[in-house]
Amino acid sequence: MKLKDLGFDNWFQKRVPVSQYPEHKLARIAAVNKNNFVIRNEKAEIPAELAGKMIHKAVSNLDLPTVGDWVKVQYFDKNTFAIIHEILPRKSLLKRKKAGNEVEYQLIASNIDVAFIMQSCNSDFNVPRLERYLIMVNEINIKPIILLSKIDLISTDTINKEILEIKNRSHDYEIIAFSNKTGQGLNEIENRIKPGKTYCLLGSSGVGKTTLLNNLVGKNLYATDSVRKKNGKGKHITTRRQLIILKQGGLIIDTPGMRELANIGSNTGLNETFNRITSLAENCKFKDCTHINEPGCSVLKAVETGTLNKKHYQNFLKLKKELEYNEMTYLEKRRKDKKFGKICKQAMKYNKKK
Repeated sequence: MKLKDLGFDNWFQKRVPVSQYPEHKLARIAAVNKNNFVIRNEKAEIPAELAGKMIHKAVSNLDLPTVGDWVKVQYFDKNTFAIIHEILPRKSLLKRKKAGNEVEYQLIASNIDVAFIMQSCNSDFNVPRLERYLIMVNEINIKPIILLSKIDLISTDTINKEILEIKNRSHDYEIIAFSNKTGQGLNEIENRIKPGKTYCLLGSSGVGKTTLLNNLVGKNLYATDSVRKKNGKGKHITTRRQLIILKQGGLIIDTPGMRELANIGSNTGLNETFNRITSLAENCKFKDCTHINEPGCSVLKAVETGTLNKKHYQNFLKLKKELEYNEMTYLEKRRKDKKFGKICKQAMKYNKKK
């Protein structure tokens, strides 16, 4: 196996400078554990830890490795252990706001080429939630492919209705309806996977991500469980993100189900996901139109005439407000962190003088 088989394509080759330290080698983060990492090189997976310098310089989670990162490492103990010294430039970085009230990023995966966004056709089907995922991947120019699972549980008419609902509200995204149980549609997914490309599985718990992964691998290597009978919600079985090499030659990152999904600073993703509204807004009377109650608003006119889906419009306003709030709160937190950091440095200098 070569580095290009692990996803080290022309994008990285053009951006990685010649190392000043000949003892450093390139590897990819395959898994992130609580206190260490697993890296993947041309030969094997190897446990690794961060160099002390990296830990000391890290200001936030963005400065730490995540699954999919390319890193420079140094090997020890006959190449059975490694120290991570540097993260290479990232082609893409999937991240979200941490769950709850904490205003910080949670890293999901990096250097993704295609995101498989999964929803089941039964109780999990939720277009507003789908639009949240689309904002995340569109923000960093990852190609989304929408997967609708469990088509064996519903009628063909219902499947067609759900596909039409997505198309009426979003781009002309590629949508694949499939069943892990019957195998229908699995060939279409397998045909999208190309050697050297990196994919990820995104979706709520219980939609069938891990079962799909087992089907793509060709073995039941990863644990699965049924959804709860009472509410149809999935159980958390995948507990960590990991990079997996598929039989097709591509690589895929499985991710734990996300029941809470909020974004920070994703204006590009918002505009791309709601591109119909973005296009209409160019003809509004006022440049700073909020599309709520202004006269001459092309977006409101489209909603009134029925040419723009009302639910799509309402979700746009909701997510726009949420993004603005999260970004404002995040920037305020960063200012406080920097101010606190300066105070600490001043205190350290003062103590040295004493």
